[in-house]
Amino acid sequence: MRGRVAGDFARNRRRPKRISVEWLWEGIAVHELGITQSVVDAVLDAVTEPRVTRLELEIGKLSGVVPDSVRFCFDLVVTGTALEGARLDIVTPTGSGRCRDCDQRLVLEDQLAVCDCGSPDVEVLSGRELRIRAVDVESGTVTS
Repeated sequence: MRGRVAGDFARNRRRPKRISVEWLWEGIAVHELGITQSVVDAVLDAVTEPRVTRLELEIGKLSGVVPDSVRFCFDLVVTGTALEGARLDIVTPTGSGRCRDCDQRLVLEDQLAVCDCGSPDVEVLSGRELRIRAVDVESGTVTS
């Protein structure tokens, strides 16, 4: 089923400088749209070069952010900016945790975990990351 297109976007086929919920088709992840817009704004604020060629993000598996939705939103958000045409690379590290009862280290696939000892008291050590790892521009690379 095709989503409906709202307002002026349907009539003019132009995108605004900032994308808002009213301008999107139904079913797009609004959470990832705001995150993607914030990432692009941060890159544009930090980079003075006229063209960004690649952006590398780290989105942990436990972050609650869907990488495929970020990829989709990225193409919408970068239109008309220095990031238009840039390649988006996303690294998705797995989560890790530690049982507070037996001190065992665990690989976490989601936030709700139970240790092999039966304890649900698991501390999340990694996997919640959401950060810009690198920005490649025409004159070099900016890393964080």
